[in-house]
Amino acid sequence: MTGSNEPRKKNGTIKVDYMARVEGEGALFIKLKNDRVQDVKLKIFEPPRLFEALLQGRHFSEAPDITARICGICPIAYQMSSVHAIERALGVNIHPMVRQLRRLLYAGEWIESHVLHIYMLHAPDFLGYRDFVELAKDHPSEATEALRLKKLGNQIMTVLGGREIHPVSVAVGGFYKTPAKADLEKLTEELKWALDIACAKLKFLAGFEYPDFEQTYEFVALSHPSDYPLNEGRLVSNKGLNIDASQYEDYFVEQHIKHSNALHSVIRGRGSYHVGPLARFNLNYSRLPEVARQVAEHCGLRVPCLNPFKSILARAVEVVFAIQESLRIIQSYEPPPAPRASFEIRPATGYSITEAPRGIQYNRYSVDERGLIIQVKIVPPTSQNQKRIEDDLRNFVPSIVSQPVEEIARRCEQAVRNYDPCISCATHFLKLTLERE
Repeated sequence: MTGSNEPRKKNGTIKVDYMARVEGEGALFIKLKNDRVQDVKLKIFEPPRLFEALLQGRHFSEAPDITARICGICPIAYQMSSVHAIERALGVNIHPMVRQLRRLLYAGEWIESHVLHIYMLHAPDFLGYRDFVELAKDHPSEATEALRLKKLGNQIMTVLGGREIHPVSVAVGGFYKTPAKADLEKLTEELKWALDIACAKLKFLAGFEYPDFEQTYEFVALSHPSDYPLNEGRLVSNKGLNIDASQYEDYFVEQHIKHSNALHSVIRGRGSYHVGPLARFNLNYSRLPEVARQVAEHCGLRVPCLNPFKSILARAVEVVFAIQESLRIIQSYEPPPAPRASFEIRPATGYSITEAPRGIQYNRYSVDERGLIIQVKIVPPTSQNQKRIEDDLRNFVPSIVSQPVEEIARRCEQAVRNYDPCISCATHFLKLTLERE
């Protein structure tokens, strides 16, 4: 799908049958009474894909390849989360340079995923276009440079992962193969170009018109003592949360919701929370490299930022970070003595949280004495944000309820896309029903 069809009113309801630029199958239902919001439901009706069940009985070494198939846009997030959980279960200690290579691989995914969302999926909302094709006609240089930036992220994933879609080199203990220094250095000049362009493009994005809408969020993200978070750290929030990955299920619970095939995740006793670039930016601003902080300051993006529509700016700041981090790692890289660490197999359970482009991803893996996976739990970012999206819409719709139906639909779609929801990586379909009484 390349654009939304015209909303239509029938029997007291307003429907937008298709919403492009959202990954997966879902529907949005809003019920109004006397122009007051009575109900909001983000319905995810795509059938469950049963990856957790598919992993059971498999050897732990298969987990990175299987989990990569969950998402074509962010396969690294699923691979990294699985290997970190299994390594923690088996007591694996990776080489410091392997740790840096994993940060580089994750940075490549952040670049390609963030750029895809910013320019191809979200920017058309702010500029009044139906899709990226229309945007590119009026802004050819921005479109061309965005495609080049995305390609760079894919190139990093290819050099380290063997290919850009579902990479194959990630392994428990490290990599099946690590790159030569010369292979990484070939990326340097393109990364230097990208850093300049990413900073300039952030200034372009800052010129968008942003709705005057702020909310009181519980932002949740990893926090590391020295690094902007990717693979490691404790899970923290702006409301006092500070826990290890192994404590996640003591504080967070997934709820079955009748209108959704994706579980709603909430903080016990506190409700919805916000994960993703805006949460990371607010909680880890001081750990961004100076170039990223400077461009954020120049563009007026400051902590705390409570406007979800400005998440596009937070993503753009993270692109700057990911490029700078890539340059730093390549400059200091020396191949490790071995691609993978050695370790003993034992029955155990391990936990991990990593920062996917869209927010935290939680994994729990249990293996037996043969290394077979006996239990898996995977909590992706979109299920964690789904209730928060509904809460945003519930509070945002009253400010636009007097607008024409087409405008209400457009603005609601834009609000959903603030979170870059990854319902799946296949169909693009979201239906809006607006019911008035």
